[in-house]
Amino acid sequence: MDRAPEQGTPQQRPALQRVSRRALLGGFTLGGVAALTGTAGPIAALGRGQDSAGTTDPGQVAALGPVVEPFRGPHQAGISTPMQASASFVALDLRPDVDRDALVRMMVLLTDDIDRLSQGRPALADPQPELATIPARLTVTIGYGYGLLVAAGLADRAPSWLAEGLPAFSIDVLEDRWTGGDLILQVAAEDPVTVSHALRVLLTDAEPFATVRWVQSGFHRPANTSPGGTGRNLMGQVDGTVNPTPGSEDFDAVVWIGDGPTWLAGGTALVVRRIGMDLRTWGGMDHAGKEESIGRRLSDGAPLTGGSEFSAPDYEAVDENGFLVIPPTAHMRRAHAQAPGERILRRPYNYDDGFAKDGSPDAGLIFAAYMADPTAQYVPIQERLAQADVLNVWTTPIGSALFAVPGGVGPGEYVGQALLG
Repeated sequence: MDRAPEQGTPQQRPALQRVSRRALLGGFTLGGVAALTGTAGPIAALGRGQDSAGTTDPGQVAALGPVVEPFRGPHQAGISTPMQASASFVALDLRPDVDRDALVRMMVLLTDDIDRLSQGRPALADPQPELATIPARLTVTIGYGYGLLVAAGLADRAPSWLAEGLPAFSIDVLEDRWTGGDLILQVAAEDPVTVSHALRVLLTDAEPFATVRWVQSGFHRPANTSPGGTGRNLMGQVDGTVNPTPGSEDFDAVVWIGDGPTWLAGGTALVVRRIGMDLRTWGGMDHAGKEESIGRRLSDGAPLTGGSEFSAPDYEAVDENGFLVIPPTAHMRRAHAQAPGERILRRPYNYDDGFAKDGSPDAGLIFAAYMADPTAQYVPIQERLAQADVLNVWTTPIGSALFAVPGGVGPGEYVGQALLG
């Protein structure tokens, strides 16, 4: 469903040399950036977003191992839940003979084991039951791709945004190995061992019904290293400053689906984008240039117009030379909502898959975002970023996927029962 032209990878792009920082940041169109870099310029959907999806309560830091997150409720866990330190996103492709009845069997198995594991109890036939005793805030969130609804003979129940998929963005360099999928499992916990064990159990459940399409594993700073603080991505940016606050009416309006298919009541949409970062070239940029690229101070995430991390930016402020303090192509200005409905919940995780033979880091961001309607909320933001976000010079979207996340699970129910039952 995602479509994108092949435009080259970060390693194939020449580094910026002898380019005026103010010229680069102040007003180049996408064509101007492309002329400087030799490419149409890849994008970073590196969201900023608020304390909401950021960190665990400092009071729980000393005892995260036994902490349990509720599994059953009006919404699936792992969305409004404070972000855990470790996560794996696994997309599955259904086997050709899987139909609606088979999907019900799979969901029953997955639901039962998720219920057990998230409460610190071994799954049925758990190969390593001793690894299940530390739940460490484990959550598992399940999302459905359009292919799952087709396989179930329920394509007519798909919301339009799922059936149509995301549009092609001009700066995408998507790879099949990171794109698409009929089903997704977002498995997150404070302990990577807990994540690994849960994932092994759940993929064993799914094996008769589906094959693994891709796995993306990421990390966030543990609560005991930065209690109460917003996390940072591998560019050093404070990442997660402008999110809605869970439990608020604002959060409900941004994230949960109200109008739409009845089976998605209490559910949401999930966009997963894999963003490759050219960290070697970014590392050679001067400090002031990095800050102007973002629009925020690296030290504390405050807007360049002053205050603290959560201070409102002044987009009209100019410096002594008459230039905008937050440049026209700064990431935060391009990502800033232009309409009340253009907001999303960001839950980004860093990834680091080692180094290429030339020493280039294979690293970046797993950008996961939740929202009620991707067409209205996510697409306009991404199009502005694709048009003229200067961070496109150092970042490339190489994977993309879209899923519908059913609502929560009541007593005796399985995930997706409102659709498949």
